[in-house]
Amino acid sequence: MKITVVGGGSTYTPELIEGFARRARVLPVGELVLHDIDAERLAVIGALSRRILARHGFPGRLTTTTDLAAAVDAAAAVLVQLRVGGQAARLVDETLPNRFGLLGQETTGPGGFAKALRTVPVVLDIAAEVRRRAEPGAWIVDFTNPVGIVTRALLDAGHRAVGLCNVAIKFQRQLAARFGTDPDRVRLGHAGLNHLSWISSVTVDGVDRLPELLTGDALDDLAAQVRVPAGALRDLGAIPSYYLHYFYCTDDEVRAQQAGTHRADQVIAIEKELLALYADPGLDRQPELLQRRGGAHYSEAAAALVTSLLTGDGAHHYVNVRNNGVLAGLPDEAVVEVPAHVDASGPHPVPVPPLPPEMLGLVQSVTAYETLTVEAALTGDRTVARRALMANPLVREWARADALLNALLEANRPHLPRYFANEAADA
Repeated sequence: MKITVVGGGSTYTPELIEGFARRARVLPVGELVLHDIDAERLAVIGALSRRILARHGFPGRLTTTTDLAAAVDAAAAVLVQLRVGGQAARLVDETLPNRFGLLGQETTGPGGFAKALRTVPVVLDIAAEVRRRAEPGAWIVDFTNPVGIVTRALLDAGHRAVGLCNVAIKFQRQLAARFGTDPDRVRLGHAGLNHLSWISSVTVDGVDRLPELLTGDALDDLAAQVRVPAGALRDLGAIPSYYLHYFYCTDDEVRAQQAGTHRADQVIAIEKELLALYADPGLDRQPELLQRRGGAHYSEAAAALVTSLLTGDGAHHYVNVRNNGVLAGLPDEAVVEVPAHVDASGPHPVPVPPLPPEMLGLVQSVTAYETLTVEAALTGDRTVARRALMANPLVREWARADALLNALLEANRPHLPRYFANEAADA
């Protein structure tokens, strides 16, 4: 069995390699392939990955390549974890919106919109190569942000794909530790969109423990973790994803961004330090610094999901899939993030209760934005792009959307498809 990681030069990759190494007995992988367009980074990551696999006694082999066709040839599953334009483009996503008094974030708001324009066409090109060369029925697992939008584009194009995010599994692990129990005994009533979700129940051995989490010190701890006021959590009766901070505390976040540094600056520094550590020939495990990079528990989520898809074990996961009636009030073709049992035929979502009005209204707005963003990314239509920004609750105003779009296209011109780059040049 062959599994390919596109974007294998990512600093996340050593954690992913650990995940597959730990699952060698249940997922018999003969070859792991790391693909990246950056040969220098790939060499560093590949060497560390081989040392990690050797420490675990992994029976398969690891291959590195810059050749996409060779990488996906005969693969049973392809994981996509790339960043078009690298961290430099992320820094633009986080800073350019501030010039318009708007929030800058790499997946949420106008920064996420710019990232989607760069990313969707690239991922679809990769998926087309997977369709041509991988095993029939091969799965594409997307961890590339914005996950909901990218997964929607893949599914709209007819690919066998599922989206993955680490937010739910991170909460599951943290709450299991709080209750002193095994994570597999914790089930979250997690529902919404990618980076726009709420936990409406925390079931441990059949008992909902959420009410006790929304009182006293536990509530204060959760509020600090998600950066949303404790009163908001009480009013919602739920735990919001920490990305809801950008919607519930927008003005505070914009002021903080305009006055200080951005996450991209920190990540650039962390990645530089990580790559230096990875180059040490004596290192054979992921360093603790990787936890500061973000993406905690990614290896557990990704390796476990691939295991379910390829072995059909029916395990419980939190995934991005077609709605198909799972969340009332959304179109069937929307992509939602919900719990599901996963086997070789794919995810089978668990029924979830309807979202209350204050959540559903926000989800409907962002779903409209995501629908228009996919269309804009595929066509280069500037009118559709402006409509997408107007539908985004963090932009809304036409004048801002118009000026912002021009600035985003100009800043991202080197990374956009030719049809968008040409329109930007002609504007």
